[in-house]
This record gives sequence, C-alpha cells and structure tokens, in this order.
Amino acid sequence: MRSSKSRSRSKSNRNRSVGNIVNRVFDSSGPEGKVRGTPQQVIEKYNQLARDAQLANDRVAAENFQQHAEHYQRMLNEAQREMDQRREEQERQNRDRQVDRDRDRTQRQERESNGGQGGEDQGSPAQPDVIENGEADSNLVETPESAGEKPKPKPKPRQRSRKPKPDTSGDATGGGGNDETKAAE
Repeated sequence: MRSSKSRSRSKSNRNRSVGNIVNRVFDSSGPEGKVRGTPQQVIEKYNQLARDAQLANDRVAAENFQQHAEHYQRMLNEAQREMDQRREEQERQNRDRQVDRDRDRTQRQERESNGGQGGEDQGSPAQPDVIENGEADSNLVETPESAGEKPKPKPKPRQRSRKPKPDTSGDATGGGGNDETKAAE
C-alpha cells in the first residue's frame, strides 16, 4: 500500500496545464478497465457504464462510474473556463488596439485637414504642393522628360561569342598525340 505522502508528493509534481485538455486524449483506468478518448468521450462512456450498472441494480458501481464522469466533467469545465477567459482577454486587447487605431486615424485626418489652413501641429513651415516651371529662382535640374523629349531607348548589350575550347587530344594524358612525345619515350 502506498503512503499518502508519496502520493501527494507525486501529485504536486505534475504539470497541471489545462491549455489543451479539450482535444487531448486520456487513458482513464476505471473499475471496468481502460477508457480512452477526449474528455467528452470519456464522460459519455462513464455515463453509459453508470446507466448499465443502474439497470443491473449495482448501485456501488453506478456511483463509481458517475464519480469518474464527474471528475472528467470538472476538468473539461475548468479548461473551457480558461479558454473563455483567454478569449475575452484577447477580445479586450483587440478592442483597445482598435480604439487606439481609430484615435490615431482621426488625429491624422484632423492634421491633414488643418494642414492647408496653417499647420499648427506641423514642425516645418507649409510648402507648396506644386512648383511652377516659370519660377526663376528654381534650383531644379532640367530633365529630358520635363523638356518634352522622349528618352532614347538604351542599346541592347551585345552577346559575346564563346571561344572554342582548345584541343586537348595532344596532351600527354590524352592518349592521342604528338609525334615528339612518342619519340621521346
């Protein structure tokens, strides 16, 4: 028989993460053998076993199966509660971000609408949107496009022809060859 200290110690060392319990597959060792499945499937199986035990007039087994089903129901409810809290927190953060974006957008629109009237919020003085060509003190460079000329098309680069590879049949390693190398042998 196990001591209660070792049982509680091992129980406290377990990772009690309930993040993905809804879809996790459990192996439950019940009184009638193992029951395997997601929490919802395990609950349904234990409820069915409890009904069968009631029909057989076995109140102890029926209560045992109901307790097993209740255990998994509590786990499932806790996981769903956590998921709902996470979802609500995420929705709250999304609403806050949307409020910030809307506020920024309205401020930007107000600045743009006030920009032509004096630009109080802008750090630099107002500048004209269009510069007329007739201004004498313009420091702009004249380009062919502004003078009305069409740009000349760029010439296509010439393709280089490949040089033929040198004939290597005359090498000493080539096998065919030169009369002088044969004579030297």
